[in-house]
Amino acid sequence: MIYSLFQIFGDTGFPGHRLMDYITFRAGIALALGLLVALLLGNVIIRRLRRMQIGEDVRNLGLEGQMQKKGTPTMGGIIIILAILIPCLLVGNLANIYLILMLVATLWMGVIGFLDDYRKLKYHNKDGLKGKYKITGQVGLGLLVGITMWLSPDIVMRENTETVNEQTQQTEIVMSQEDVKSPQTTIPFIKSNNFNYEWLTSWIDDENAASTMGWIVFVFVVIFVVTAVSNGANLTDGLDGLCAGTSAIIGVALAIMAYLGGNIFYSGYLNIMYIPGSEELVVFFCAFIGALIGFLWYNAYPAQVFMGDTG
Repeated sequence: MIYSLFQIFGDTGFPGHRLMDYITFRAGIALALGLLVALLLGNVIIRRLRRMQIGEDVRNLGLEGQMQKKGTPTMGGIIIILAILIPCLLVGNLANIYLILMLVATLWMGVIGFLDDYRKLKYHNKDGLKGKYKITGQVGLGLLVGITMWLSPDIVMRENTETVNEQTQQTEIVMSQEDVKSPQTTIPFIKSNNFNYEWLTSWIDDENAASTMGWIVFVFVVIFVVTAVSNGANLTDGLDGLCAGTSAIIGVALAIMAYLGGNIFYSGYLNIMYIPGSEELVVFFCAFIGALIGFLWYNAYPAQVFMGDTG
């Protein structure tokens, strides 16, 4: 919203309007806003959860201190989701396909987690939403993301190509100036590191059919990644602050990768794939980091709230 307003003010010569053109400036605001929203809303939401008696139901396994967690407010993932959405809606470029996908994914998985937590609280058991429904939701999101990456004209990349310098006769890595649609991914720390999924279907004689099959393989990989990451995060959430803390560290790494991959100069220098528009993901991940750090204030030992499956 604010980003769009500043774009409008740009035509009027409004002082400072160009600041919003800098991804680092907007990312910094998103980080600060995410932290602030999580800290401010945390107390409000925790008190509301307590009044509604939405607390953790703990199985007695005979572990020391285990029953002390009984009744601790759960569904605190609502804090994280709001602390991500609000900064992104304010300072993010809502026309960017990558940001749209991440916001949809956040809401999608948040709804699945909310339904899971709701059923646990309603029926007073730890079963929650049936596994087949969770997997269906995760696969559905992976399918949506994969097909969008396949069909969207806004999701393109530029390859690093090897050329021979006519004067020095040395091989140089040059960034292509053309945007191409290709199911490729960068494998870190490996020379000539762009892996094309069409290579797996190169045995097909028809070039168009091979390309289509390559994209289909790519979609299945996306589905696997979405499902694996979702369930992996769920399994990690066993100790106070563990999932939020590790996720924040992962968010830092992803923000750096998004910044480098979305910058034509750095991606060319580091010989990684340049993905135009992906720099907007830095705004999302900074909001993500800020939200998790703010949530950790309430989730670190001894936890005042659990993120639950909503988070």
